[in-house]
Amino acid sequence: MAEKSSIFDMIGPVMIGPSSSHTAGVVRIARAAIRILGALPTEAVITFYNSFARTYEGHGSDRAIVAGLLGYRPDDERIRTAFEHAAEAGLHYTFQSVGNASTLHPNTIKLNLTGPDGYRVEVVGQSRGGGVIRIVEVDGFGCDFSGALHTLIVDAHDVPGSIAFIASVIAHDDCNIATMFVSRKGRNEAARQFIEMDSPIKDITLAYLRQLSWVQRITYIPTLE
Repeated sequence: MAEKSSIFDMIGPVMIGPSSSHTAGVVRIARAAIRILGALPTEAVITFYNSFARTYEGHGSDRAIVAGLLGYRPDDERIRTAFEHAAEAGLHYTFQSVGNASTLHPNTIKLNLTGPDGYRVEVVGQSRGGGVIRIVEVDGFGCDFSGALHTLIVDAHDVPGSIAFIASVIAHDDCNIATMFVSRKGRNEAARQFIEMDSPIKDITLAYLRQLSWVQRITYIPTLE
């Protein structure tokens, strides 16, 4: 489904500079990742690819990604001093760079995050310009969502009818599904659904989905700011 551009996409977001791709988009990738983790991380391994690998220090993407992991928004003045705030918060992080990954978008970041309870996630995101992002992989499952819409991630056993059933439950909550991306490890193995919705989903609907015997985990990400 083709996405429509808004005037916001063309002029870019309100943000701390110097670049929407290198700052605002980077912050948003991190903010999406901590929503997927479900907490602020205690440890992070941050890998910059291609163009980002060569420019992340000079363009402030290193501070931007750390600021996003602390939950800061793209216009937060604390981005400039994110390293100091990370030390105060007890966030341990390391940077890695891969300058020649031809199959990846020029502005790609991979985040390996560990939460305070030991839960871990791996998130791969792309900064597309103007603050627009795409999350393209979570824990090895391919996906494609922007964070601009309400997003539901469903980990479940690959059972017949599961996709249609979840879509039906969401429809009964008066939520319109904008996009759905389904990824699985193999037939009848672990599967993950990434569902973007135009409106929020009710708490009671989330509770119902979580109690289904074949559902392993539900992650809900409200619209990113």
